[in-house]
Amino acid sequence: MTKRLTEVAKKAGVSEATVSRVLNGRDGVSEATRTAVLTALDVLGYERPTKLRGERARLVGLVLPELQNPIFPALAEVVTGTLAQRGYTPALCARTIGGVSEMDYVEMLLDHQVSGVIFAGGSYALADAKHDHYRRLTDRGLPVVLVNAGVDELGFPRVSTDDAVAVEQAYGHLRSLGHERIGMVLGPEGHVPSRRKLDAMVQAADWGDAERECVERSSFSMEGARVAATKLVERGVTGIICASDVLALGTIRAARRLGRAVPTDISVVGFDDSAFMTCTDPPLTTVRQPIETMGQAAVDLLVTQIEGAGVLQDELLFEPELVVRGSTAPAPSR
Repeated sequence: MTKRLTEVAKKAGVSEATVSRVLNGRDGVSEATRTAVLTALDVLGYERPTKLRGERARLVGLVLPELQNPIFPALAEVVTGTLAQRGYTPALCARTIGGVSEMDYVEMLLDHQVSGVIFAGGSYALADAKHDHYRRLTDRGLPVVLVNAGVDELGFPRVSTDDAVAVEQAYGHLRSLGHERIGMVLGPEGHVPSRRKLDAMVQAADWGDAERECVERSSFSMEGARVAATKLVERGVTGIICASDVLALGTIRAARRLGRAVPTDISVVGFDDSAFMTCTDPPLTTVRQPIETMGQAAVDLLVTQIEGAGVLQDELLFEPELVVRGSTAPAPSR
């Protein structure tokens, strides 16, 4: 018991005596301090006293697929900061290879009686993935918001970058530089945002079946992108639009291994504008996701649900911005 008091007091930034007063339901503690103590108890995994178990914690889960891609830490910074401003404590859950799964994180968050969950880049974006754990959240009536496109049948509010506009911007830029043979490195076949990007490309470039050889799929890794982009370069593609900055960096690596220069021989456009893309060689031309605006909107949607003001079922689409740097140039002369 003493160890628990010490740990909770340290986590909440209060004295052990204050923790004891909260756990015993005594007066003389402000609501803010009381909330901080109960949240610390939840975060540390301790059971609340029986008389306090009916209260849901002001704890919100943020579930991310990884932290290696800089776009996810950037989103986490916005979301956690905005949650704190609204009086909620964020619980960051980042999946790792061979580590805790998204399904396991959902179970942990439910055990901690969280007020809601924000997901970014989860299995909801993969059409052929299992979605049973999301339905558990629906069955519990727990507020949920998804960041970026997911499968339609889940019915959660979504805050997304407009993938169609992103592709139109990237394609228009490459065409203005004289590129005629333009390809794409996208995520897996069932990845919904990649599907949207491909649909937009078909419309913008008026692609038929023959042009589908200008599309290659990859896992969201530089190694996977290198394999995919190698095939495109060998087919004579001079401009490549990628579904993420990480894929774009793998594409640049592929071009160089084939003895091609970027951007003299091959132009590359990324997607995200994550941290350090100004520091790459060359600096990456990319389509910037409005992460700050989207993160704040996701929190607003979640808090609205938590406060019982209803659920917005429509998907909110945010317009991206093309950022032109050094990885694109006029098409090479024939």
